[in-house]
Amino acid sequence: MTADLDIPALSVFVFFFLLVTVMGFVAARWRRPETLAHLDEWGLGGRKFGTWITWFLIGGDFYTAYTVIAVPALVYAVGAYGFFALPYTIIVYPFVFAVMPVLWQAAKDKGYVTAGDVVYGTYGSRTLELAVALTGVVATMPYIALQLIGMEVAIKALGLHGEVPLILAFLVLAFYTYSSGLRAPALIAFVKDIMIYVVVLVAVAIVPSKLGGYGAVFDAADAAFKAKGSGGILLSPAQILPYASLALGSALAAFMYPHTLTGIFASSGSNTIRKNAVLLPAYTLLLGLLAMLGYMGHAAGLKVTSNNDVVPALFKTLFPGWFAGFAFAAIAIGALVPAAVMSIGAANLFSRNVWKAYVNPNVTPSGEAQVAKITSMLVKIGALVAILVLPTQFALDLQLLGGLWILQTLPALVFGLYVSWFRAPALLAGWAVGFVTGSLIAWSDGLKPLHTLTVGDAKLTLYTGLLALAVNIVVAVVVNAVLTLGGRNPAVAAGR
Repeated sequence: MTADLDIPALSVFVFFFLLVTVMGFVAARWRRPETLAHLDEWGLGGRKFGTWITWFLIGGDFYTAYTVIAVPALVYAVGAYGFFALPYTIIVYPFVFAVMPVLWQAAKDKGYVTAGDVVYGTYGSRTLELAVALTGVVATMPYIALQLIGMEVAIKALGLHGEVPLILAFLVLAFYTYSSGLRAPALIAFVKDIMIYVVVLVAVAIVPSKLGGYGAVFDAADAAFKAKGSGGILLSPAQILPYASLALGSALAAFMYPHTLTGIFASSGSNTIRKNAVLLPAYTLLLGLLAMLGYMGHAAGLKVTSNNDVVPALFKTLFPGWFAGFAFAAIAIGALVPAAVMSIGAANLFSRNVWKAYVNPNVTPSGEAQVAKITSMLVKIGALVAILVLPTQFALDLQLLGGLWILQTLPALVFGLYVSWFRAPALLAGWAVGFVTGSLIAWSDGLKPLHTLTVGDAKLTLYTGLLALAVNIVVAVVVNAVLTLGGRNPAVAAGR
């Protein structure tokens, strides 16, 4: 604790944090099954979540605490370019509407719990299954770390410094996830999303009135970018293509992550998913309003040492302590929901597609669930250690790579839902080349998400993950064509 401790804000924060902690443990008795010692129950909530629960759950793990912090921070730093998250969340829902009900049906019919299960069931390749599973686990780890960064920013804004508050919050998350499984974040998501909606709607209604209106907000932001010599409230012509590619690539990657797929597999039916694809764009509206806080930071004349401090500083400057505490609680709780689902999704992958596939094929359902519970704890510990030991920028860089990596699982997971032409070796080759090529390009660019290609006299700047996916698909098609031409060999034709 320090001299800048805000008692009203801290009191409100503690109240709501205790509320969701109690809810997290009570969730073990919510719609309680005969046993939680089964991945279908602990890891997927019994596959019984209806439209509203699914809407809050998917919204809760898709729109994370770090989104609340990072999107306005990016808009504050670079202007209009930071709004790429809006078209990406618009593009993704038609994809969800068309593809995810098909994926859900396959999972329901055959008892699949993870993307790795789907891939193995489709192609019969343990190697391809392992590639998809490990990619999911590795890509998720830095994503969990980012949730803890979002929580850390909110806790610091209260005047609490040091590692102890974050560790205590982590322990709460770890224990109720272990106890209640997916039911805990599903129940807490109701509170989290309502709080976020209240915070954002109040902010976009009141903050501009304190700053002279939206016209003054845009004018102040425009003047700040011009003074800095970079960024702007409008995209430049050179930014349009990279902006579009970043939005498209992010949209395709979004529902390849284990946590978003966990929300899909936990739904009660394919129509539930379609209804959610129609209803979830309400979160896009919220995200657009949230991004505006970045411009408001300029209008409020904020000077911050880190762009991530813009949102907390805005609330501390313009609102009474009690409402600032409510906002910080919403952000911190907004970290708990996705971090819990992410750790569960990663744990399901490890338990089903690594432990059961390679270590103990005869593991019982209860043993499988126990491995998942332990893994979920270890995943969260790994994320916490990363935040405490490594520089924050390292987690940010890894998360950018995580998006690139998880995108390379799309062909293996999605193509088999619609065509039977592809064989496992071809998809594995495509995944490997896309994974390695994308990683090398990103590394050569200083772990930046965009890469510039020179085509004749023209220069094209595109999202690196999308470039890697294109290479992935081309390699898969070529290798598969070669395998098909060599199809006289039954083993080659089978593609195993």
